[in-house]
Parts: sequence; C-alpha cells; structure tokens
Amino acid sequence: MMLRVINKTSFTGVISQRRITTTVMSFGDGSHGALGLPTTVAGIGSHAYEPTPITTLPPDVSTVAAGHYHSLAVTSNGHLWSWGRNVEHQLGRNIDSPRETWVEPERVNGLSGVRSAFASGVVSAAISGNGSLWIWGKSKRGQLGLGFGITEAVVPSRVKVLDKEEIIKVSFGWGHALALTKDGKLFGWGYSADGRLGKRTIMGVSPLDSKANLSSSLKLEDAEKVVLEAMDKENDMPIIWEPCLVDELKGVEVADVSCGLDHTLVLLRDGTLLSGGSNAYGQLGRSTQDTEFLPVDISVYPVSIASGLGHSLAICRIPSADGGGGISGIYSWGWGQNYQLGREGPTNIPLPVDGLLGEKPLSVSGGRVHSVAVMTNGELFSWGCGRNGRLGLGSSADEPEPMLVELSEGAKVLQAVAGFDHTLVLTGN
Repeated sequence: MMLRVINKTSFTGVISQRRITTTVMSFGDGSHGALGLPTTVAGIGSHAYEPTPITTLPPDVSTVAAGHYHSLAVTSNGHLWSWGRNVEHQLGRNIDSPRETWVEPERVNGLSGVRSAFASGVVSAAISGNGSLWIWGKSKRGQLGLGFGITEAVVPSRVKVLDKEEIIKVSFGWGHALALTKDGKLFGWGYSADGRLGKRTIMGVSPLDSKANLSSSLKLEDAEKVVLEAMDKENDMPIIWEPCLVDELKGVEVADVSCGLDHTLVLLRDGTLLSGGSNAYGQLGRSTQDTEFLPVDISVYPVSIASGLGHSLAICRIPSADGGGGISGIYSWGWGQNYQLGREGPTNIPLPVDGLLGEKPLSVSGGRVHSVAVMTNGELFSWGCGRNGRLGLGSSADEPEPMLVELSEGAKVLQAVAGFDHTLVLTGN
C-alpha cells in the first residue's frame, strides 16, 4: 500500500540568532548533485576534491545537513534550502521540477521559522522555532512517521503525533528514526528490527518452521498453502508507523541520539552511552547482542555522539592522571575497513583516535566510509576513504589518520557534516 501526502500547510516560528557572514563549502561525490555546485565547477556527475564555495546560497546560513545524496541549509532568518537527489522528493520541491535543476540550491516553499534540518537517504526533516517536526520524502519503512501506510510526502508535512512535544533533534537510519525532546524524552518510529528502536518493536514473523508447519500428515495442497502463507507474512516488515515513546528510557533523560544505517547510539544526561541494533561490524561497542539499548563498553565520558554507515564516534572527556578534569578526545569503533575509525587496534572496542589527542574537538560526523571533525579553534580534520575527494584533501587517496583540511586564509569552520560520499562545511570569517 502506498499513500501520498501533499500537505501545503506552512509553519512559522521565531528564532533569534546573531547574524554573521557565512559560506557553505562542499567536496566529494557530485554524481547526484549533493555538492550544489554549478556544472562548470562540479555539477551532476562531477566531483570536487577540495572545499569549494557554494556561491548560490545566502550569506547567512546558520546550519547545514547532509543526507546520503542530498543537502540542506538553514539561514539565520529561518529559511530552508535544498539541493541534490530528488527521486524520493527529499528536496521538498514541486513534484514536476526538472531533474537538471536539482543540483541548484533552492528555497523550500511552505517553510519559515526553521531552527534546524536533518537528512537521510530518502527523507528530510525540519524543526520549527516552537519545536514542531516537519518531514517529507518517500520511504516504505515508515520513516515519515505520518501514520499507517503513509510512504510518501511530496512537500513538508507536520508530524501531528508530536505536536505536544518540543523536538530539538532528529536522527535517521536506513529505515528507522528517533526524535529527542527538550526535556529529554526519546521517540522512535520506522523499521524496528534488531532493537534499533529499543525494546519497543512490532514483532516480525519468524521464518517458516518446517517441522512445526509441514508435518507428514499434511496433504500436498495444504502444505503448499502453509508455505505460501508463510512467504506472504515474511514480506511484512516490523514497522512502527507513528512516533512512540521509547519505553525502556522512561525515567531517564536523554542528551543526544544518533542513528547509523542499522544501529543507534543514545547518550543519557548522566553520561551513560547506550547502543542498540545491528552489531555486524562491532558498531555497538559492546560484547552483548541483546535487542535493546544497553551500555557501550567505554571507560571515558561521552559528551556528544555521531554515527556513520557502520561505525560510531564520540567526543569524550578523558580523565587526567590525578583524577581531576581532563582533555577532550574522539573515540571510534565499528566498521573500519576504509580507515574511517582513524586509528589502529580492535575495531569493536571504543578506542581514542590518537592523531587528535591534544586537540579540542567541537563536533564529529561520520559518512559511509569517512569521518570529519571540527576543532574549537576552527580547524577541520578528515580521515578514511578519499574516493572522489570526499576528504577534501585534493586527491582520492585514503587516509588512515586525521589530516588537516586546508581552507582559505582567515576561514574558521563552524560546522562540518558528512553525507554518504560528500561533505559540507560551514565557515565564517
């Protein structure tokens, strides 16, 4: 079943930010237009190997978001811009907009007072100044959260179930989604297999048990019926169609959340880091594979978290030898085949990225097989797979350790986010 939502209601909100002149730069894979660069520079099908300014964006962008193959930017006056892949309507544009225009950043109509934006592979979301959540795109896995069977929203549509909540962050995986409220509650929806949404799941159908269902006493036509019915049921995915409160976290306050492809990290306000979902690459950072949120085996104190496709990242406070204070550092674990962990050692155990010890990280972000981090002094580091220039270092070479990304003189990095195969950087002077 496929239902389409075309909701032309707009939202307004009030946000107050200090306006400064900013520039959005991009580099990496441009095959879907996620770089937002003119075809003469690096349009659809072209790649950028160094940070390149997106000159068609306003000079007051306050935050950016990178999906798998599309990008979003929010301005200081609450306008949202989008560009890149639009096959699943993730740009929030007119359904008939020409494909050749997708590479060009355009303002998303029907939205104002936007505070922040978030993107995944096939959906996008925005949070208004009053904390309401708006979402659009196309996903058969329930990521829209707009109600049973709704798999498509051509334009931004309000998630009415969350109207009484003030949402401050949303994170998307391959098919699941989680939203964090100002008062520390966590809501989840979408594809719920493997505990990526915690214990709250809609039970899937177990594979056909031939011994239980196909006894020797069954007639041939009855046996065929059992097999066909079981096959039909196995097509039913465990989906939660609307946001639901994560039951197991009732009574505790959540500080941050981050979704990888099929795993989730949840940081509590008391400093406890939990993980759930697939542990195929060690991305849960724990030895147990129970399908619920359980503590990560980490001895330091995470203060913020990020997830790539199959790897996990955390900015931590590392205690000093005398037990007082400490310095900030980045820990990584999970899939590390392309050096996206930025370090050596066991990949399933959270360990520090040695090349950044002594630095003071402000934020960290993970893509498919690369990672980027911004320091408090405005410097940008990248590491991992360098294919198509996604590290911004001028080549396609992989980098096993963090490398400093060179920017124009005087440019200070305010934010950097990794898409699947591209990177966006917000700078200010």
